[in-house]
Amino acid sequence: MARSVAVRAAAVTGVVAALVATATACGASAGDDKEPEHRAFGLHGRTLTVDSDDSALDLVVSDSAKAGRVEVTRWFQGHVVVGGDPEVTWAMKDDDRLVLRMKCSGVVADCSARHRIVVPRGVAVTVDDGDGRVTARGFEEPLTIRTSDGSVRVSDSSGPLDLRSADGSIHALGVGSRQVRARTQDGSVRLELAAVPDLVESHSQDGSVSIALPRATYRVNTGSGDGSVRVSVPRADSSSHVVTAHTGDGKITVRTAN
Repeated sequence: MARSVAVRAAAVTGVVAALVATATACGASAGDDKEPEHRAFGLHGRTLTVDSDDSALDLVVSDSAKAGRVEVTRWFQGHVVVGGDPEVTWAMKDDDRLVLRMKCSGVVADCSARHRIVVPRGVAVTVDDGDGRVTARGFEEPLTIRTSDGSVRVSDSSGPLDLRSADGSIHALGVGSRQVRARTQDGSVRLELAAVPDLVESHSQDGSVSIALPRATYRVNTGSGDGSVRVSVPRADSSSHVVTAHTGDGKITVRTAN
C-alpha cells in the first residue's frame, strides 16, 4: 500500500512538473493575440489616472481622439492548466480613473496583457502600474508614471515629467519638458532634452545616469557612491537651470547634446 501511494504521488508530481515545464517553454505573450479588443470610455475633466496591476502600457496623445473620450485597445494571452480561468477586466471609475485588472492564478498559470491608451490632447495623465513596462509619447500636459517592476520610456513630450520605477530603467528622449524628475532603484537613467530645462532631478540606486542638455549654463550637483562622474556642460552656481544627478552604484555623465 505504501509503495502504491508513493508511486501515485511520484506520478502526480511528474505530471505537474511536465505541465510547468510546458507552460514555461511556451510563455504567454500578448503580442500573439491577433484579435485585440477595442473600447472607448467617457472621460469627465482634464485629468486621467491609469490604475493597472499587471500589464504593459502604451500611452499616446492624438489630435484625432474625441474630447471627453479615452480609446483603449487590449491584447491578452493566458493559459492556466491547474487553476481558475484567466480573466482581464477594464472599467472607468469615478469619471477619470481607468482601472485595468488581470486575474491569473493557479499551480500552472501564464498570462500576458498589453493596453494601448489613446487620450485627447490637453489631458494630464497619472499612471500607476504594478508590473509592466510603460511607454508614452506626445504629452504637453503633466505626465506622472509609477511602475513597481518595468522600464519607462517617454518621447516627444513637453509637459512636466515625474517618472519612477522600483525595478527598471528610465529613458526620456527628445523631450522638451522644463521639469524632469526621474528615479529608479535598480536600472539606468537616460535623459536627452530638446529644450533648456529649469529643473532636472535624477537618481538611481543601482545604475548609470546619463543626461544630455541643450547648450546653456547650468547649476549642477552630482554624486556617485561607486562610479566615475563626468560633467562637460558649462557650469555656474548662479544659474537658474538646476541639474542634479545621483547614483549609489554607477557612472554619471552630464554633457551637451550634439
